[in-house]
Amino acid sequence: MHIQINTDHNIQGDDRLAEVCEQLVASTLAPIASRLTRVEVHVKDMRGPKGGEDIRATVEARPEGMRPYAVHHDATDIQHAVKAASKKLRQRLEGEFGKLSAH
Repeated sequence: MHIQINTDHNIQGDDRLAEVCEQLVASTLAPIASRLTRVEVHVKDMRGPKGGEDIRATVEARPEGMRPYAVHHDATDIQHAVKAASKKLRQRLEGEFGKLSAH
């Protein structure tokens, strides 16, 4: 599973941020990682310096042989947004995989 991290112009996308995001996504999606080919994380600051719950993390996964799935979560900090979006994605994909195995 390849993980790619993207940020907007309001967020400094350094190596440390990429490392933290990759660890969060990899650990959260570990139970289904063998079925994923690629995961993209997009982090953006919705309101700039105004503050508030303005960090949006969008996590998109590309399961083998299926269409891509994407979810997002808004939070006050990057780590919380990425972790929550990853959890939402895992739950959604586990549901989709469950439907496929039931047929």
